[in-house]
Amino acid sequence: MRKLFAFCCGLLLLSLATTAQPLSYYLPDSVQYDPAVPTPASVIGHEVGEWHVTHDKLVMYMKALAAAKPDRIQLKVTGTTYEGRQQLLLTISSPGNMGRIELLRQQHLQLLNPVTSANLDTKGMPAVVLMGYSIHGNESSGSNAALLAAYYLAAAKGPQIDDLLSNTIILLDPSFNPDGLNRFATWANQHKSKNLVADPQSREYNEVWPGGRFNHYWFDLNRDWLPAVHRESQNRLKYFHDWKPNILTDHHEMGSNSTFFFQPGVPSRVHPLTPVKNQELTGKIGQFHARFLDRIGSLYFTKEGYDDFYYGKGSTFPDMQGGIGILFEQASSRGHVQETDNGLLTFPFTIRNQFVTTLSTLEAAKNLRVELLNYQKEFYNQMIKDAAASAEKAFVFGDNNDPQKGLILAQMLTRHGVDVFGLKSDVSAGGQSFAKGKGFIVPVPAHQYKLVRTVFDKQLQYTDSLFYDVTTWTMPMAFGVPYAGLTAAQPQLQGDRVMLTGTVPGVIEAGEASYGYLLDWKAFEAPKALWKLLQRGVQAKVAGNTMQFNMGDSLRNFDRGTIIIPQQTQNLSAAELKKVIADVAASCAVTFTPLRTGNVTAGSDLGSRYMQKVNTPSVAMLVGTGVSATDAGEVWHLLDQRMDMGTTHLDVAQFNRADLDRYTTLIMVSGMYSAINKDKLKAWVDAGGVLIACEDAVSWLADNGLVKADMKRVAPAVDSLMKPNYFAKEQIDGAQRMNGAIFRAELDVTHPLCYGYSGNTVDLFKTNNVFLQIPKNPYATPVKYGSNPLQSGYITRQNYAALKNSASVMVQTSGAGRIVLMADNPNFRAFWLGASKLFMNAIFFGSNIDAASARAGE
Repeated sequence: MRKLFAFCCGLLLLSLATTAQPLSYYLPDSVQYDPAVPTPASVIGHEVGEWHVTHDKLVMYMKALAAAKPDRIQLKVTGTTYEGRQQLLLTISSPGNMGRIELLRQQHLQLLNPVTSANLDTKGMPAVVLMGYSIHGNESSGSNAALLAAYYLAAAKGPQIDDLLSNTIILLDPSFNPDGLNRFATWANQHKSKNLVADPQSREYNEVWPGGRFNHYWFDLNRDWLPAVHRESQNRLKYFHDWKPNILTDHHEMGSNSTFFFQPGVPSRVHPLTPVKNQELTGKIGQFHARFLDRIGSLYFTKEGYDDFYYGKGSTFPDMQGGIGILFEQASSRGHVQETDNGLLTFPFTIRNQFVTTLSTLEAAKNLRVELLNYQKEFYNQMIKDAAASAEKAFVFGDNNDPQKGLILAQMLTRHGVDVFGLKSDVSAGGQSFAKGKGFIVPVPAHQYKLVRTVFDKQLQYTDSLFYDVTTWTMPMAFGVPYAGLTAAQPQLQGDRVMLTGTVPGVIEAGEASYGYLLDWKAFEAPKALWKLLQRGVQAKVAGNTMQFNMGDSLRNFDRGTIIIPQQTQNLSAAELKKVIADVAASCAVTFTPLRTGNVTAGSDLGSRYMQKVNTPSVAMLVGTGVSATDAGEVWHLLDQRMDMGTTHLDVAQFNRADLDRYTTLIMVSGMYSAINKDKLKAWVDAGGVLIACEDAVSWLADNGLVKADMKRVAPAVDSLMKPNYFAKEQIDGAQRMNGAIFRAELDVTHPLCYGYSGNTVDLFKTNNVFLQIPKNPYATPVKYGSNPLQSGYITRQNYAALKNSASVMVQTSGAGRIVLMADNPNFRAFWLGASKLFMNAIFFGSNIDAASARAGE
């Protein structure tokens, strides 16, 4: 009866609280508005908050505003998403500022140079504010608030708005994630009833996998500001670095039963490279948010839950650029109205909070303008001093056997305005050699000193044990390229400047290919090249032993994993094969070596039993409910974007009726797979399939008896020496969570899963508590951790004890098939390129693994 009463009261409140709200619900009533400026409803066809705005309508409205108020607004299409949606940037300021906007931009950038900034009068300069909305597409109150923000800035009249626009330049990006926003808006709108339903269990509030949070490749774009893997991020970085804003706002949503959060976050979880003044200014700006939210009676909190540690997030990225990043987290209605612990949460209410804090940010920027500008000026002055005091004056990096990965890292740095040069001559540093034309050098820049430090530095000291995101991200280790610091800049080593359009060309070495070709497997794009060859009908083998050939003027050694393309076994003529090889070399950064003989001077001849046929893989990845969308997206991106390989996405709901005979390889990323028929999966493997399982999928297979894998037990977080209290439980338990750290694993380079690695170690990123016991079979663990694997990042002593001397990659035989167990994620966030070779080897060579080497219990 009580539930029924509450439900009826809820319906009554619902009818009062969730009808479409007019603009007056959101806008300040003390301001007059220009009637010549179109309102959102006049363009998109509904009131703000009545429906979730789709991206096409959002773009349409922003273009209508720019056309109506060209003296205040300049609109630019900054690029397009994977799905072809336009990314926009609105530059908004007073007519006087807009008439000289390029001069103001150039003046603002003078703050980065102590020589030019010394004579700048910051009292006469506008502050630059970047307003960014809904980088998580299903946190859509932000982008809907962008409608209001743009209207207000275009239509408001009077001394108040004139003062604001004269003293600020506003860069407004209405949707950081257009594809995700549109996906979620479609979901929320198609499930909206005329009589709104607030039941949290209703389908409207429970979108299907993968949801609208992610971009096209199911990637969390809010983790991509620093690595900039995705085109949305790359497009966004261009205008960020063009302006170097003083404030960047990042509008998000959180759980429906929460209230509203604004920064600063937890004080002890700030990156050590972030100046204290940054947090002081963040706190001052926060006072404006508090006052504005107090006016409308909204509940809020600060200094809890969230932090400023990982520089790859939107709200933290500006902190190493002399700016202030501000995270907003609004309790999410997820649809149009939802029952919560704080009462009925309506979509218009969530939009209003995001809009109000947009206004509070602008008010803070206006009032703190000179202090913000002076802070940025002093920030870069200090960076000059820090760079001068740094022991490292330059960094060198690169893989002599694979310049492609080094180039990708170099181009990542270039996107952030860092000058990177090819090596003009060989150099040795840090016990490693870097070759001319294959390595790169980065003179430590004054204006991006902190960014370069955070890219190359390891992190092992922490003031807190809880983290909102990863605890380290040393990029050369992620990319799998050697690197070292130089104590002098050594400009004589600098060759050509790295350009974003640069490529590593494929090479066909000189010589006659009367016998066939060899493809060097060390290259990052070698799997891409092999896939293209197999798709063109080329027969290929993989070398299971080393080979040495007399090349006429020298002896050449070729490692295990080298791909052999003999002429005699092909269905192609010599001329046709040569054409295919040329086509592949033109599109892949690989090296082909022509052969005149199959006879070696050492190692195994090309007709040896160690040379095994490579079959064309047919790959399916299980996706859907229970599966980590980001992990699946990382695999999708690797195969689709980097390796040019098509992959079936097999929904777990379809698995039990799917024809698995179509596939040679199944991929199970981290997740739970309770919906699939375990007997069917086992039968497919036993018939000869290759199953690749990562992270929690390994635990799922073990728990369901599909593999024999023992997990190492982790010691309790609380021991007899501790006297914890109730309030400390969250900190103690949270510290045991593996947020992400880098560990070095040992490789058996003779194993097919390790083909293509030059050294006997690989750096892996671990974000889980899957710790595998090393099995009795000594050949079944090609990748394992030793007794001191930590390279960078935070890990508790309990987890570290479990990780030491554990297996990272195991292989098991099941009937005629193979199961590859990867305790870690080799494709983390699509930039952990150093481990992707392990994953690609499992796809191409998994079936070549000797059965006896992988039998469990041996």
